[in-house]
Amino acid sequence: MSVRIASFRSPVEAAESALPAERVLAGSPRQTISNHFSDDSGQFFAGVWASTRGKWRVSYSENEFCHILVGRVALTSQDGERSEFGPGDSFVIPAGYAGTWETIEDCRKLYAIFEPQK
Repeated sequence: MSVRIASFRSPVEAAESALPAERVLAGSPRQTISNHFSDDSGQFFAGVWASTRGKWRVSYSENEFCHILVGRVALTSQDGERSEFGPGDSFVIPAGYAGTWETIEDCRKLYAIFEPQK
């Protein structure tokens, strides 16, 4: 078996979802995930994520690299530090981060996630 490059140009089936109501703080955000790559260990994933407007609680057990393609988002930590990102911005959310994610304008991002073994 040969190892192949995972190109984001290749279409993959998108999974749509709504957040659990107890996490939502504003709006009715809908999310779409198109996972283009998962490693054999089940610890690393990469793809395209999209969300409509809304705000919800987050608590990260994984490390996530994000690159915003379209739209605007704001993350606010539990201690009140707010970070806002738009098209072309890249950032990493480290495992252990907790606070809120707000999709200010419908957005689409590239993601790469590493989930450490417990």
